[in-house]
Amino acid sequence: MQKYRFFDRQALERVDSAVLMAEELVNNFFKLSAGHWLKNRYDIKTAKDLALHERVCGPFAQVVKYEARKKDIPLGSTSFSLYKVCLQDSAILSVVKKNKHLLLDPFLLYILTHELVHVARFIRFEHRYENIGEADLTLAEEKRVHCLTHLILNKVSVLGLGAVFGFYGKWCEGPGGKKSGKNIG
Repeated sequence: MQKYRFFDRQALERVDSAVLMAEELVNNFFKLSAGHWLKNRYDIKTAKDLALHERVCGPFAQVVKYEARKKDIPLGSTSFSLYKVCLQDSAILSVVKKNKHLLLDPFLLYILTHELVHVARFIRFEHRYENIGEADLTLAEEKRVHCLTHLILNKVSVLGLGAVFGFYGKWCEGPGGKKSGKNIG
């Protein structure tokens, strides 16, 4: 069994700051109202609070969809979708430690923005969650989400974000292999 590393208190504060910024950026980009989130809610959890099936090796985060309903209301018509963004602390901490040019704050901002773009696309029916397992659609969707993430973050000035854009390299290239947008930081 793999030994997991968890974010310490200081890193959790940095996660919280990145969450606030990512939420605002994604909401503004997609022009989402509170009504969008009432029927399709989301939660962001770090590895310490994940169930075993929500911990994965490889990616830095994943979105898991659940059907939920309010307590004490048994009617199916009251159910709603709950998207859980599952941060993989160990993978994030390992890559930041291994790549000295990557700073934790902009890396977290990119990861969280990326995952919230997935959630926004699910709730706007721009991509079906059920397609997650279909390899061809997944690759195309990942590229699309990386490009949207890049577009959203390209408008903000965050120290170290250019290195994060470089880390993700070819995920968002235009025709002829040219990167779209500018790098910041």
